[in-house]
Amino acid sequence: MTDATTVAHGRSGAAGALPARVGVLGGGRMGAGIAHAFALAGAQVVVVEVDETAAAQAANRIVDALHHSVDRGTTQRALDDLIGAVSTATETSAFATCGLVVEAVPEDSALKIDALARVEAAVDPDAAIASNTSALSIDELAVGLRRRERFLGLHFFNPVPVSRLVEIVAGDATAAEVVDAAREWVAALGKTPIVVRDAPGFASSRLGIALGLEAIRMVEEGVASPADIDAAMELGYRHPVGPLRTTDLVGLDVRLVIAEELHQRLGERFAPPALLRQMVAEGRLGRKTGRGFYEWSEE
Repeated sequence: MTDATTVAHGRSGAAGALPARVGVLGGGRMGAGIAHAFALAGAQVVVVEVDETAAAQAANRIVDALHHSVDRGTTQRALDDLIGAVSTATETSAFATCGLVVEAVPEDSALKIDALARVEAAVDPDAAIASNTSALSIDELAVGLRRRERFLGLHFFNPVPVSRLVEIVAGDATAAEVVDAAREWVAALGKTPIVVRDAPGFASSRLGIALGLEAIRMVEEGVASPADIDAAMELGYRHPVGPLRTTDLVGLDVRLVIAEELHQRLGERFAPPALLRQMVAEGRLGRKTGRGFYEWSEE
């Protein structure tokens, strides 16, 4: 792991259609996963966090993920090369030479709008900027941007390393060539792109939340246990992961934010169940806190 002052002198090439240098704003679970994916695909990656402590934590997450990729044989790249391709910083000025920056800060409109404006001020006019939002309107997030044609959504899924899908969200102002380039970036990551217009919940969150909320209501009503509800979808409908385990993986707090957004925009069918609100208030957020609908080990 190198610092932002030395990474520019490292490997300059990137595989396939990826920009040579990619930035990620936010190094939490999702941001670290996105950085990991781009590094594996051959890009130089810089992750910007709010302070040195958060940057160090992000670096540790990414290094751990790269170790796992090498140990599992999912990459032929040497571990030292992969680690050397990633840097961390605490100022958005580190994005100055990035061809693409992906914003991955918490799902809060005001926070994202401010973050995106800071990114735009730091990058070249030709750079693309993407938000990893799960459900917030791309057009509304673009309100503070001058070059809206260079902005779009790149919705990665948790956990990023094993998820095969990236949802590309085109805003009203997003240029067609930026959408086309995003398709190529996603393919270069070894993932499948789908393109949706900027509608509430896009495609994936809208469908996923509808199923997840109904599953939570079924737990609330005592219809069946979380494990049996998940088994019904996994075995009966061939879903790889049931809706309640998925909710734990995504985070109940994230699901609640998305549900509230869709409830406001699409009506009562997306009203968050009382059980979801209760569990979030109790800090039972899923895997990241060790307990949600399931008990999770620290791993």
